Amino acid sequence: MALRLVQVNVKARDDAALGRFWAAALGWGMSSEGPGVTNLEPLGFTWPNPEAVCVDVVTVPDPETVNYRVHLDLATTSATHQTELVARLRELGATPADIGQGDVPWTVLTDPEGNVFCVLEPREIYRDTGPIAAVVVDCADPRALARFWGEAVDWTVHEITDAHARLRAAQGVGPYLEFLRTPAARTWKGRVHLDVLPYPGDDQTADVARLTALGATPADVGQGDVPWTVLADPEGNDFCVLTRT
Repeated sequence: MALRLVQVNVKARDDAALGRFWAAALGWGMSSEGPGVTNLEPLGFTWPNPEAVCVDVVTVPDPETVNYRVHLDLATTSATHQTELVARLRELGATPADIGQGDVPWTVLTDPEGNVFCVLEPREIYRDTGPIAAVVVDCADPRALARFWGEAVDWTVHEITDAHARLRAAQGVGPYLEFLRTPAARTWKGRVHLDVLPYPGDDQTADVARLTALGATPADVGQGDVPWTVLADPEGNDFCVLTRT
């Protein structure tokens, strides 16, 4: 059985401070399941639900300073909205970033801990995604990763080329998962990763075995003895298979 893509996990030096930034940026509520973890989700949201991919911010002892491999694209509804959102984010602590994007209609920023994200110009395709338009993964082979993740979480492929692939939940709601071809090889551990969750009644061990058959490999990120399983996708991006609580 396919799993559910339920959240983006962000490592931080201070989960509460970074959580406050992202809660304000997205207009979401903030809670905590325990020390060192800040959970962000839409107000009135019942987790899990494909209408949103939530955000967990987790304090770790020594997170990497910057990582561009996985980032969020934020949606806007008009040019005015884009301008106002960028201004508000800068007031909250975001700073402009130059990652070689050149003259583009979107705005590249970093959050207070240096994580890159983009505020997109209004695009029709993202009109109903909510504040997060897409979770974007830089990769070498978008076609291959789209195949893996499409089977892993049973999302529908909306576009696929050698340069870019776009998937979305089969229900046609929530943000997109996008893979963007980039020439640079990966040389660092990521600060941002995806978390997936088995459906009720499914067996985590069987799900891990299925993902391994699809091309995932076990990963040791220093997690120790934990109830979730850490894997890496075919391009080495870490992700976690959670347990149901």
